Amino acid sequence: MYIEVKDVSVNYDNNFQALNHVSLSIEKGEFICLLGPSGCGKTTLLNSIAGFEKVTEGEITIDGKKVTKPVIDNITIFQNYGLLPWRTVQKNIEFGLEIKKIPKEQRKDIAKKYIDMVGLSKFINSRPHQLSGGMQQRVAIARALAINPDIIFMDEPLGALDAITRMKLQDDILKLSKSEKKTIIFVTHDIEEAVFLADRIVIMTPNPGKIKSIVNMTIPHTRDRTSENFLYARDKIFEIFNMKSEHKPAPEYFI
Repeated sequence: MYIEVKDVSVNYDNNFQALNHVSLSIEKGEFICLLGPSGCGKTTLLNSIAGFEKVTEGEITIDGKKVTKPVIDNITIFQNYGLLPWRTVQKNIEFGLEIKKIPKEQRKDIAKKYIDMVGLSKFINSRPHQLSGGMQQRVAIARALAINPDIIFMDEPLGALDAITRMKLQDDILKLSKSEKKTIIFVTHDIEEAVFLADRIVIMTPNPGKIKSIVNMTIPHTRDRTSENFLYARDKIFEIFNMKSEHKPAPEYFI
């Protein structure tokens, strides 16, 4: 497996356990959604795989190498976009390329490619405050893709957007993930979002954070949000969430 999370726990000094013996294997090129309510440890798990969070027990490896810190070959997209306000769209997208010491002319060509890909060619010289929230998130996605990362971590990247913009960006993210063949780990608390995007949905529960079940999505992309298969998958996941401890869900489902 490309990513291995082996019996990982994360405990904090105040005796709060964020993750409790979590194990998960992820294949290269998979789109994984970590789904659950606030406080279930999904962001902690994402940050642990990305190297931002130290694990208390267990081990995480990527391509056989133990994760001890963040690396430039993987990138995280946050809900707040993280754009530099004094930089234009183009210069924001070039930022990671500058860190990688890519030559200036090559940076311009790469930035233009991804600006075109996310549909922002007319805004190449605009600054973040001149863009809508959805457009800013497209810049963040283009910046991530521009450095050609192995893994893209997304921590509720669409959570602050209105419903229509959110659905449009879900379409865009899915198309980009398939065309670019990236491994994506995506945190969300929205069941429909997870059903639309994921190859597998990792359902997490709180107190302490652990994996309740893993759902393998067998319905093909692109998914019609009004289809019987989609609605069945959504309702099945909702049912798994609501199962009481005396009706323990299966560790793995195929939908």
